[in-house]
Amino acid sequence: MAVFAGLALFLAAIGIYGVMAFVVGQRTQEFGVRMALGAQQRDILMLAFRPGLVLTSIGTVAGVAVSIGAMRLMSSLLFGVSPIDPFTFAGVPILLGVVALIACWLPAWRATHIPAGVTLRS
Repeated sequence: MAVFAGLALFLAAIGIYGVMAFVVGQRTQEFGVRMALGAQQRDILMLAFRPGLVLTSIGTVAGVAVSIGAMRLMSSLLFGVSPIDPFTFAGVPILLGVVALIACWLPAWRATHIPAGVTLRS
């Protein structure tokens, strides 16, 4: 189970990274124009970082809400395990949040290190 959970976490990280890299790639010229007009690196970082965090937060809240709702339905199928596990309900969203932060940060960091002249010429 731990191997499959780790594989699922890895696939989630790759998926978030892929989507964010695509979104940041689509906005590269916008970031170049903003940098040419004087935007700071932290401003560009937040512009690239925020959409991923918002989507991850919405998905995490929805997932926790659905899992709490499904907890009552699944309690009869659990043997030897309590359906109310605070470690799971707190630890898993925190772990997913940290993985999503890293997966969103990499494309955002890359966007801040592209020279403005290069993006304006393309």
